[in-house]
Amino acid sequence: MSDDDLLPAFEKLKQAASTLPEVQESLSYGTPALRVGKKMLSRVKDPDTVVLMCPLEEKEMLMAAAPDIYFETDHYKGWPALLARIHEIPLDELSHRLEQTFLRTAPKKLVKAWRDAKG
Repeated sequence: MSDDDLLPAFEKLKQAASTLPEVQESLSYGTPALRVGKKMLSRVKDPDTVVLMCPLEEKEMLMAAAPDIYFETDHYKGWPALLARIHEIPLDELSHRLEQTFLRTAPKKLVKAWRDAKG
């Protein structure tokens, strides 16, 4: 698998996060990732899958509601991370998921400034 194989998934992630302030590109486990500060928002797992940070209580609900999009492997059981099929998830849903993670993990001052700017 080459970095080029991961590019379409990463481009979709970046597009979905484009309205969020101070989101930076980085690497996580050798694959492209998005962070706010030191906190990961999401990363590309493979050409078809991204890892989204997600509270455990939401994870089960999302997998049950949209199993064609959301799933987990044994590696992610019990962790606040959810796998998503990047080519199946609509851009607005991906944006919403990233925004929710941003609101939970970004510094409080940044969240407040972003909310104030949004009105």
